[in-house]
Amino acid sequence: MPDNVQTLNFFNFIRLCRKPLHDGRYRTFHARRNDEMIQGLIAKRVFGAKIKIAFTSTAQRNHSHFSRWLMRQMDGLITTCSAASSYLVERAPDIIVPHGVDISHYVPASSRELAWKKTGFPGRYGIGVFGRVRYTKGIDILIKAVIPLLSKYPDLTVVICGECIPRDRSFLQQLRSDIEQAEVSERFIFLGKQPFAELPRLFQSMSLVTALSREEGFGLTPLEAMASGTAVVTSEAGAWRDIIRNGIDGYCISTDNIKDVTATLDAMLADLELTHEMGRNARDYIVKQYTVEREAELLTHFLKNLSILHND
Repeated sequence: MPDNVQTLNFFNFIRLCRKPLHDGRYRTFHARRNDEMIQGLIAKRVFGAKIKIAFTSTAQRNHSHFSRWLMRQMDGLITTCSAASSYLVERAPDIIVPHGVDISHYVPASSRELAWKKTGFPGRYGIGVFGRVRYTKGIDILIKAVIPLLSKYPDLTVVICGECIPRDRSFLQQLRSDIEQAEVSERFIFLGKQPFAELPRLFQSMSLVTALSREEGFGLTPLEAMASGTAVVTSEAGAWRDIIRNGIDGYCISTDNIKDVTATLDAMLADLELTHEMGRNARDYIVKQYTVEREAELLTHFLKNLSILHND
């Protein structure tokens, strides 16, 4: 942990939590993984810690028997989107709290055209995709969908930003091979991993950002793009079905559907003025509904109320 973040070891945590707070409230222990639920239960049931344990489940998969048992022991159950909630078959979540983004960090450009020129990329505008370069992220879907459109939109450049770890190198090589075979290598830029501080500049320079994952826990990059005033095209993975308003912020289309992606991109590239208007709508929507402050407020309110209910 960074030096400015307060930490304590397990036994100091036990000492701290032997008694309730001065006003009778229990402390809350917020777990995000199985081992944290186990730690909380040991503290509570073995050492008598006066705590309430809340768990946030984001996984979109069938949970193991042990995970389901652990979740049944929790005092509060949180999830981040309706898709993750649908896998909580034995116990419904007490609250859905979607993740938010920092709207002071991700902001629209005063001029998208100027922002694009500052990148030094070829062409006049771009489609961006941000995230790890691997099969589950669906970058191959974007490449296959956009190649037929490149001759129609000669000023378009596709920017792929993200790290590729060694086990995914063969996937990256296949992407490059597909692009080379189509003889359009000059229309694609692979940036690799970029410093965190550079991402806002990249998001705000794009006319469109895609996130076509086959699997996703939540998926923050579309929200970061939207906060940057950029329209999005996403699959139905992660939380995106809950967030994207079709025709207003961009489009959320069926997962792994290359034909639909091509048609959607074609329509949005054909009317960039409307697409940029969607980006402005998206910024307003994120400011109202998906900020880190709103996420913190919802969580804090829930955990404070949970701490008052101290009858085991």
